[in-house]
Parts: sequence; structure tokens; C-alpha cells
Amino acid sequence: MSEATSRPLRIAVIGTNYLGANTAAGMAEFGFDVIGVEIDEHRLKLLNDGKAPLYEPGLDPLLKKHVDSGRLRFTKDYTEIADWADVHFVCVGTPQLEGSEAADLSQVHSVVDMLAPLLTKPVLVVGRSTVPVGTSTIVEQRFHTEAPAGTAVEIAWQPEFLREAHGVEDTLHPDRLVFGVQSAQAEARLREVFATPIGEGTPVVVCNLPTAELVKGGANAFLATKISFINALAEMADATGADVTQLAEALGYDKRIGRGALNAGPGYGGGCLPKDLRAFMHRAGELGVEEVITLLREVDDINQHRRAGIVDLTHEMLGGEWSGKNVTVLGAAFKAGTDDVRDSPALDVAGRIHLHGANVTVYDPEAMENARRVRPTLRYAASALEACRDAHAVLHLTEWPEFLELDPNTLKDVVAAPVVVDARLTLDAATWRAAGWTYRAPGKP
Repeated sequence: MSEATSRPLRIAVIGTNYLGANTAAGMAEFGFDVIGVEIDEHRLKLLNDGKAPLYEPGLDPLLKKHVDSGRLRFTKDYTEIADWADVHFVCVGTPQLEGSEAADLSQVHSVVDMLAPLLTKPVLVVGRSTVPVGTSTIVEQRFHTEAPAGTAVEIAWQPEFLREAHGVEDTLHPDRLVFGVQSAQAEARLREVFATPIGEGTPVVVCNLPTAELVKGGANAFLATKISFINALAEMADATGADVTQLAEALGYDKRIGRGALNAGPGYGGGCLPKDLRAFMHRAGELGVEEVITLLREVDDINQHRRAGIVDLTHEMLGGEWSGKNVTVLGAAFKAGTDDVRDSPALDVAGRIHLHGANVTVYDPEAMENARRVRPTLRYAASALEACRDAHAVLHLTEWPEFLELDPNTLKDVVAAPVVVDARLTLDAATWRAAGWTYRAPGKP
């Protein structure tokens, strides 16, 4: 790694979509000069104008602040960062490999292809991308072989735990920091980078590389398990007349269980949990750890079954008929606070109902453009009120605050039938029923 200097550290962030944009803005907020590397021309222009390439609350103002100050800029040229930066953060995507459950590491290897031949001095390369355990060893071997600096290029792994819609907060004030390092010098450098949150009391876990790689995959696998568990209990509640919301509240008081993520609904989705869970299973298979595969396969199956259950409940509420029925889907993003529609339960349910022959109209406050690209055959409305016009059933599938504030009396005047399926279990059932609606929510009596 580079020797300590009197100037502040210089940070390069390679890959500037969700993770990278938050990381680059966060590092600038911590007081460092930052260059982000982005090869997509459209994203590059947006970022250099101080605009994020996606919707994330609070990210645009933070980017704009530091682009305008000159502390943060973006380039597509790796030669601008090779000798300039003291620390290179790798924040590229690792999507699911087409035709497989494995992670696609092509973007990670592309970073090595472009950066390694340019590294001529000691430097720290820090992986933040979510990767299968063992990836860091392969990356390290490639840098040591292909970089002129050879073994003076040190590899560390520092997994991120950003929640979409809370990315800025989680970047600036993380609930924990995990440093996968191989030397005291690498640990010291990372403590220098994250001095601000460490000074605020953020706990630090220092470990080896494979532990750091497993932490993110393990965390996502556990969250997915917790979500599928409460959704399985919701089916038990349906079969017995119990209330899954009250059940979750009672379970959550147990400190060994906790209330976080114990919310029944249409299941998990997004760009992380589904693909990371499958990549975790795939890697477990390569390592011969069958127990992990058995457990997580059931978790994944429950999640898919939950979506099918929402479709079945809608069919029941429509009197067993799809033809000629109008269904409104409130929500397209996989969760509130983002425009991310990757593996969105809301769009999946909308698509399934459309395939059954019903007319489906979707509205989302932020994700309409992305939804149209993914599901162009669905109808889209400019407002919740417009989406509900002439509906025989209204499905609440993304928990946007806007939907919680809807007036059921106003909506009743525009729908064909006052039927609502509250798949997120967050609407006030008493208020909707008092307004004359037939209210149903999975797991609630």
C-alpha cells in the first residue's frame, strides 16, 4: 500500500450505480477527494451533473454538494485513478448469471482487466461488491500477476449493508463495519477511511477475507429466511383465524428473535436478496454444504409461493373470474423509497394476473418508467385515483406512504367494486371497512 502522506487520502470508487454512487458521495462527505469510474455515458453525465442514476432519498443533494465543491468527480478513464488514488473501492454489480443460480462476476473481472495493468505502486484495493466466498483470493492472484506493482497491491474486502431507500443514512452512519484484511496496515488504512463513523461509535469487526465475503451473503440469507418464516406463519394464521401482525409483535419482543424484518407481505424482492440467496446456495453446492442448500431452497420456495397466494386471493375476491375484470395494483417497486423493480413482488403479481386474462393497471410514485420497461404489456396510470377507476379489486403491494393516506370514501366513488387486498398489511382495516370496502389481508382474520 502507499505510504502515509500529509495530504488527505484519495479515494477511487469503481462502479457507480446504487452501491457506488452512495459510496462515492459518502467518501466525499467524510472529507476525501473522490473520483468515481463509470463506463456508461448516460450515467457518467448524470453523475457529473450531481444527479444519481436512480431514485434514492437524499442522494442527489449529497452528490450535487460535492460535485459542486470539486471534491467529487466522475470519469470513464481508469488511467485517471491508477496512480492518483490511495484506495480503490470496487463497487460493481454481481447479478445472477443467466441460466444459472451462480453470481455473474464478469464486472469484477473487468475491473481487474482494466485496473491491474495500470498499477505501478503499492495500493489497497477494497472489494465492496457482494461475491461468493473465495472470490477475493482469485482477484488477489490476478492483481499480483497482472499488475506491475505485483504483490504490493493488497486486497481487502469490506462488505456493504445498505438498505435501499436508506442508502445515504447507512453509508454515513453504518450499524457496523466489517474489515476483511490481511495486514495491520490494511486495517489501519480502512480505519482512516471510516474514521468518521468509527468516531461516532460504529462497531468494527476485523476478520479474514473469506469471513468478510460470507458476512454479506449470510446476512441476506438470514433476512430472507426471517421474511419467509413470518410469511409461512401468515398461512398458519389464515388457517386458524389468528392475526399474523399481532403474532409478529409478540415474537419480536423476544430479543433472540427481534421485530426487524418480521413483516408478513408479498415476500422479498429487489436486486440483492433473491440473487444473493441463490448465489449463496450455488456456492454452498460447490463446497458440498448440503444443509445450507436444503434450508435456503425452502426459503426461496416459500417466497415464490407467497406471490402465488396473493394471486389466488385476488381470484377469490373476484368471484373466481378473471375475464372482464379490472385489477388495480398499487406499487411497482419492490419496496417503498426506491424505483428498483428488479424481482419486484408487486410487478410479478401484476404480471401473473395479467396472464390470467384480467386487465391490470399499475401506479407507483417513483418506479413507473422502470416498470414500463420490465412489463410493457401492463396498463399504467398517472395517479392512484386514476389507476383505481372501474377496478373490481385494488391490490396494495408496495408500502408507499401515499397509499396509506388514500381516502377509501373517495376511491369508492370511482371503483367498480369496493374490494381491497392489503398484501402489505399496513392499511387501516377498520377505516376501509367502515367506508364500505371488502378488506382482505393475508394472515389477518
